[in-house]
Amino acid sequence: MTDWELIFTMFGEKATTDITKKENSKGLDECKTSANKGGNIAKRARDDLEQNIGESIVSKDNYIPDKKKHLK
Repeated sequence: MTDWELIFTMFGEKATTDITKKENSKGLDECKTSANKGGNIAKRARDDLEQNIGESIVSKDNYIPDKKKHLK
């Protein structure tokens, strides 16, 4: 992963953790809602950065090949 990919992943995770704690989320449905909120915050920040720098921060090097291809 690139530095930016790691930063935005951590940003989304931290946002999700703080939202979950603040809302005292319990159970799958509440935690899923918190995770969606945290992920959306990171996505908006990523979209804003990409718009300002004029390119995607997502690396094509992240690709994880299909296991079936390696078995042949």
